[in-house]
Amino acid sequence: MNNENDIIVGLDIGTTKIACFIGKRSENDKIKIIGFGKTPSKGVDRGVVKNIKDTAVSIQKAVEMASEQAGMPVHEVYVGIAGQHIKSIQTMGTVVIPPEHTYIEQEDVDRLIEEQHNIMLNPGEDIIHIFPQNYVVDGEELSPDVEPVGVAGKQLKSNFHIVTGNTINLINIHNSVERAGLTIKGVVLEPIASAFAVLDNTDRNAGVALVDIGGGTTDIAIFHEGVIRHTTVLPLAGNAITNDIKEGCKILREQAETLKTRFGSCLPQNVSENDIISIPGLRTQPPREISMRTLAGIIKARTETILEQVDYEIKKSHLEKHIFAGIVLTGGGAQLHHIKELTEFTTGIDTRIGLPNEHLDKDTDPEIINTMYSTGIGLVLYGFHELDEMRSHNAESNEPGEQKDADETTPVQPISNNDVFAEMPEEIETNSKPDDFEKVTPETPHTDNGTKGKKNSRKGFGIQFMKAVDKYFGKVFGDETIRNEGREEQDL
Repeated sequence: MNNENDIIVGLDIGTTKIACFIGKRSENDKIKIIGFGKTPSKGVDRGVVKNIKDTAVSIQKAVEMASEQAGMPVHEVYVGIAGQHIKSIQTMGTVVIPPEHTYIEQEDVDRLIEEQHNIMLNPGEDIIHIFPQNYVVDGEELSPDVEPVGVAGKQLKSNFHIVTGNTINLINIHNSVERAGLTIKGVVLEPIASAFAVLDNTDRNAGVALVDIGGGTTDIAIFHEGVIRHTTVLPLAGNAITNDIKEGCKILREQAETLKTRFGSCLPQNVSENDIISIPGLRTQPPREISMRTLAGIIKARTETILEQVDYEIKKSHLEKHIFAGIVLTGGGAQLHHIKELTEFTTGIDTRIGLPNEHLDKDTDPEIINTMYSTGIGLVLYGFHELDEMRSHNAESNEPGEQKDADETTPVQPISNNDVFAEMPEEIETNSKPDDFEKVTPETPHTDNGTKGKKNSRKGFGIQFMKAVDKYFGKVFGDETIRNEGREEQDL
């Protein structure tokens, strides 16, 4: 049963920002964000925690801001994970149904999923998610809308899509959150979380490619027939574009970030060649002048490289002809002018921008209805879905006729991937002032038309895994705001 007093906290540990979201269920069964905090990220590189102490300080600041706004303390959080270390593999599993079972029961499905934890992994890797792709009973494949529980049979098979991550990176996330005085409720692959925020069941059933362009990584999740079929994390994103502008224009990184977010476009042909931007010089140096068309050319080159890799991953999944809902762009990078048009040109697939408003209450602060917050909001939605699934499972387990011993507790069972979706820009500080960037020629108006997950039976990478980590390692020791069209500018 849904409870209006339920509170879920999502923590997005990004390359350029750390954002905390506190969500509460509203009367209309939507989710309202009652607390929000954001701070520049320190100690994180391309989605991977490098400095535990610095990351913990950033986490603590963001959580304190959200906690103060919500008027309540925060203890447990759902954390997103990304980074180049994320990998995916395909496996197949089989279990024999016991003779005493008239038909396949939930415990048989759970046993099949749990056995995947015994697969051979490369040294230093751990399982994050297990996604069943299909179910086969006695050699006959079930259609996607038929659950195996209740089907008569003697043998159950399934293909699995398994997401793994580097064990040390998982440990670093755990220790950073713990050092900030918090407990991890679950670890979720970031594109899975974003999917909860920007996709609906129609998208996932029709086939869709979610592309989350953050500051350090571009995360991809491809769905078909309601099931996640392909995941990957690319080590290129908004920061790479900023670096290209910095090097190409020979300016400071903060200035490059401001140019990208305020004047950047992905299509040089849409920018007048007469438009010039004046940038303050260093110390006694005169101001520098940069053509907006030149700027757009730099941005297009790098963005096109990222999108070509996205196109490659879609083709690699062999689902390019089944993505009827097209590509959905989200994350800070989705706010680049004309990125929708460039994506369609590069991939040949219909594209739209995904805002994280799919399941939010109408009274939610408009400031956070922004592509850069899709992962954080998605973590909250994922947490509520997991909570509902746990209650549903416990209710079914305690139905009349299934009397349990007084001291027997009901285990939390893995969620079927067919059910996990049933409900349901990055910023850095800059020392440059908006007025320091002067456009010397009349501005040509922009025409911007552009603008997860199955529950792991081990709770992310596992409560037992967490305890083992603590036992083995012990406790760890311890912009200036740029406004664009009336809204706060974001890092891409």
